[in-house]
Amino acid sequence: MANMSESSPEFPAPEAFTPILEDLRRDDRDRYLTALLAPVGAREGMLAVYGFNLEIARVRETVSEELIGRMRLQWWRDCLDGIFAGVPPGDQPGGHPVAGPLAWAARRFSLPRTLFDGLIDAREADLAGGQPADLAALEDHARRTAAPVVDLALRVLGQDTGPAAAAAVDVALAQALAGILRAVPFNLRAGLVRLPDDLCREAGLDLDRLRDRGPAGQERALAVVVSTVAARARRALDAARRHRVPRAALPALLPARLAARDLKRLARAGYDPFAGSVMRVDGLRPLVLLSARLRGKY
Repeated sequence: MANMSESSPEFPAPEAFTPILEDLRRDDRDRYLTALLAPVGAREGMLAVYGFNLEIARVRETVSEELIGRMRLQWWRDCLDGIFAGVPPGDQPGGHPVAGPLAWAARRFSLPRTLFDGLIDAREADLAGGQPADLAALEDHARRTAAPVVDLALRVLGQDTGPAAAAAVDVALAQALAGILRAVPFNLRAGLVRLPDDLCREAGLDLDRLRDRGPAGQERALAVVVSTVAARARRALDAARRHRVPRAALPALLPARLAARDLKRLARAGYDPFAGSVMRVDGLRPLVLLSARLRGKY
């Protein structure tokens, strides 16, 4: 990590970002890769935001009881109290590696607390683990958990108004929906169903059987549900790409390029999220992002 200029004396030491980089590289590689394509300074701000998002996003996966999850999210609310009150994270009890970089980013880029609180509220609602009733409910979940992250990244880049801001909501929706479809096999192993209940029932998809046996015998019903959600994600991508955004905004919007790639892979696999071609690690993602960055596309 490069040092900031003398105008930003509070910039954390480079090693402060090491735990965030390691966590993002392992558990949120797409955002990690896009952040690396941002300019120095903005890059570190995006990493701090993405590190915070990862921490609260994985609370649901790492707790055995809803109450414990609520307590962990409350800890982050308390941490934000200190950050926005100007209390150095090192002086707060129970410090966390993300807290210092996040405090710096919040001050350096004037990030509004409301967006962080909105993310925590969305993840708290996740703790109940309920299945979305319909596509509208799934869209609402996707927007609440993804749109504030894109908004914060654009603010770090100084691009939170105009065409980039207009595109951001649809980029976030497409990214979140594509991610939910990719994660169907992994969520089922954890007992979670993120596919809309009404679409599953209309397609005749037996969710208990899907949890126990995978898609065997239900491939067609599963494909109907997945293709419907994928079509909504594609419409969101189309809407986002109608906006001509400045190149400076691209690092925050590049996840759209990966979402488009994932949706194409799903389509080629007959909308089977269990297909090997879909579940296989996509080693070309860094090159896809670099090419898009150089061409000014998202």
